Amino acid sequence: MDTIWQPSLLTGQGPKYKAVMQAIRDSIAANSLMPGEKLPPVRDLAWKLGITPGTVARAYTLLTDDGTLVAEVGRGTFVSAPDHKEPLLRELPIEVDSATHNAEAQDDQVNLFSPHLPIVGQAGLIRQLLAEVAQDPPSGVMHYPTRVGGRPARAAAARWLASPMLGPVGADDIVLAHGGQNAIMLIFQAVLRGRKPAVLVEELAYPGFRRAAELLRAEVIPVAMDEDGILPEALEAAARTHDAQILCTSPEVHNPTCGYSPLARRQDLAAIARRYDLQILEDDCYRLGDAQAPTYRKLAPERSWYVSSLSKSITPALRFGIAVAPPGQAPTLRRTAEYAFFGLATPMTDLCAKLLDDPRLAPVASRAREEIGQYVRSAVNILGGYDLAWRADVPFLWLRLPTGWRAGAFVQAAETQGVRIRSAEEYASRDARVPHAVRFAINAGVSLSSFEAAIGRLRDLLDNPPELIGV
Repeated sequence: MDTIWQPSLLTGQGPKYKAVMQAIRDSIAANSLMPGEKLPPVRDLAWKLGITPGTVARAYTLLTDDGTLVAEVGRGTFVSAPDHKEPLLRELPIEVDSATHNAEAQDDQVNLFSPHLPIVGQAGLIRQLLAEVAQDPPSGVMHYPTRVGGRPARAAAARWLASPMLGPVGADDIVLAHGGQNAIMLIFQAVLRGRKPAVLVEELAYPGFRRAAELLRAEVIPVAMDEDGILPEALEAAARTHDAQILCTSPEVHNPTCGYSPLARRQDLAAIARRYDLQILEDDCYRLGDAQAPTYRKLAPERSWYVSSLSKSITPALRFGIAVAPPGQAPTLRRTAEYAFFGLATPMTDLCAKLLDDPRLAPVASRAREEIGQYVRSAVNILGGYDLAWRADVPFLWLRLPTGWRAGAFVQAAETQGVRIRSAEEYASRDARVPHAVRFAINAGVSLSSFEAAIGRLRDLLDNPPELIGV
């Protein structure tokens, strides 16, 4: 049901969004807001309180993240039922499937949260190889996973990754995981020590770094960055101030800004990592084309952990992740995986060993990259003139919003137009200063015309910012 609730005008020091959050919590505790009650629309409450819609949107988002509120598309924001809260799940899912299997191409509702690959031959190839594995599985179907049984898949993964930018990698350096996110978690479990370890992340970073660290009760420290990535002086200050053990970074395809760290910057950061004995976790899952500079695995192999997967280049369905350990560290990482889940299912490792060595796979990956580039170019053509960061072989774009728009308000306005995108806030720590920007992914699971129509609706919003002024 709707509510006529509104808090008193906000007073006192501190961020206004925190005051709105506290007012809502106080009202729930006092039963002024009951489970199931609908909160006022963002713009209405902002108008009544004399604050910006983005401030109210941020408060609503954070309370939705921690389970206090629940947002329903097209209906509004409601007070959660007492049994709805899930304290450990404080944020939106890392990945949200953006196209339903066997559904018709979407016309009006287009989800641009996460990339969706085009089907360009990988589905048929996987089905064929699955049938071959089912007929004669090399590992059998009655055995636990073993290191020996998984070796063909690890060797195939090493060949799939092979690149002068990565440096020498063999089967014995690799541990297989249930996707890239699981690989990150395994590396944290292998590396982090002590009661309250510290993990350094980019100021804007893939949310999976934070979530994995928080599950392990680690402190997450954001490090300032510029267009070339992490600032060396900021990394040195953070390493000196905190008992940090590992730096998480995405230097080749930065998520969410679409940026890239040039060689000189990587060399500076590697030198600081050596000086302060920091491990480096490099997430390279979003790279679809050739690397532009050597990886940290090549620059500082003794402390660099490298993560890749098939999710962004072939399919996310297989949950096939690859973790490359520093020389001599693979046994520690392998024990971590074995203690956690014994190993990947043997039919899956048999399948991936065949898939990664199949000569048809590389052309499929190339076709997928070309089609993603077509969607990217369409988005760039439609949004020309706005501050847009993009690369033809990266399946997302980063849009810095023009004056008049805040990220939270723009995301909500886009959703009312049937387009779901991510705010910059989702990539920042809770108390960070967040740019007015959004990330939207390439959803090649919908027709190009549906995608272009969705981007057109975003363009209409950008062309017509809200006319609000505080007095």
